[in-house]
Amino acid sequence: MWKLPGKKKLGIDLGTANTLVFMAGEGIVLNEPTVVAVNRTTRTIEAIGNDAKDMLGKNPDSVSVHRPMQDGAIANYTVTYAMLHHFINKALGRTSLFKPDVLVSVPVGITSTERRAVIEATMKAGARTAIIVKEPILAALGAGIAINEPRGCMVIDIGGGTTDVAVISLGGIIASTSVKCAGNKFDQAIIDYIRHTYNVAIGDQTAEEVKKTLCSALPVSPDVSGEVKGRDIVTGLPKTLTITTNELVKAIQYELEIIIKAIKTVLENTPPELASDIIDYGIVMTGGTSSLKNLAELIQEQTGVKVRLSDDPLYCVAKGTGILLGHLDDYKRSILAKR
Repeated sequence: MWKLPGKKKLGIDLGTANTLVFMAGEGIVLNEPTVVAVNRTTRTIEAIGNDAKDMLGKNPDSVSVHRPMQDGAIANYTVTYAMLHHFINKALGRTSLFKPDVLVSVPVGITSTERRAVIEATMKAGARTAIIVKEPILAALGAGIAINEPRGCMVIDIGGGTTDVAVISLGGIIASTSVKCAGNKFDQAIIDYIRHTYNVAIGDQTAEEVKKTLCSALPVSPDVSGEVKGRDIVTGLPKTLTITTNELVKAIQYELEIIIKAIKTVLENTPPELASDIIDYGIVMTGGTSSLKNLAELIQEQTGVKVRLSDDPLYCVAKGTGILLGHLDDYKRSILAKR
């Protein structure tokens, strides 16, 4: 069904924080925030993607800004459908005469109901056919791992809404888990810490920037400080404060513990022969949040297994969709549901 002439093939990394679209033969053609702005009065779409994210925290009462994906699943079906329709059209160009075949990534812990919702939203958005594949498979392919070999490899994909941990061998997932703790939870932990410690409110975008530039999974020496701008809760006035990296290590400690526990759980459920392979080959990290400073070092310290960050971790899942689109017959075991 994937070889008809003239048909376009798209791979979509449908993430909680960002959505990336891969077009067969062209590569990644779209990378935009998974954000939609809706007019409260007319119920019409005001903006999608980059334009909608620019409105976060700045929107008037007449406009609500949605993140239609929550913890890796569809939280608002109507808005998600509209967003997918927009992204598919933007990737193809409005002159396209053919509906595309679309492959969509989903978290490893997705339920059958959530899986059906993704397929239905993709079909309604303009796909000719829709197929979904679990993210660790795609992340491994995008990271350059030969998943069809009889060798165990472990992938940790940390995105915006979920952390997926999986051991893969012979094209299939042997042991896995998914926790709803990733980049967005780190952002919220930073917001909560600054509010409770300094009585200063900051927005989502500020928290994300602090996470990227100042945050760390392990204490650093010497400590590093940076300025954070927000609103004083007591006076209501703008305020600039100085915060340090080692403060933020403590702020995200709980979230880090959840991810470490998930990794250890999968390792405990891994067959001995594959565990031996993982010791030899190491753990591969993908996903945008895996770039958090010293996170790979923390996981290595906690598991005793060497850890490496993949090249371009944010793009691994999207690249994996492209590889799978071109070699579907070679990766049949990797396909978990299709329509």
